[in-house]
Amino acid sequence: MRVRTLVLAVFAATAALGLAGCGDPPQELAQKERRYQGKPDTLPEDNDPASAIYTTSTWTKGDKTSWETALKTRTLNQNEYTRVE
Repeated sequence: MRVRTLVLAVFAATAALGLAGCGDPPQELAQKERRYQGKPDTLPEDNDPASAIYTTSTWTKGDKTSWETALKTRTLNQNEYTRVE
């Protein structure tokens, strides 16, 4: 009798947990809400160099080549092998 009650309780708990996920409503956005609702992104080289608090490199605002040069310099300074020499 005890085994039967235990098996029935386990079956009922499994069925309840298995069916609990079926009541989850769909979490998709409606068609009109699918647009990006945040602020538009800017190009990284268009940022002001003074606003970058933790950087030591400088670049000219709006100049892509100076931005790339600053990134290359920063990357080379993070390489331990070139810093030791």
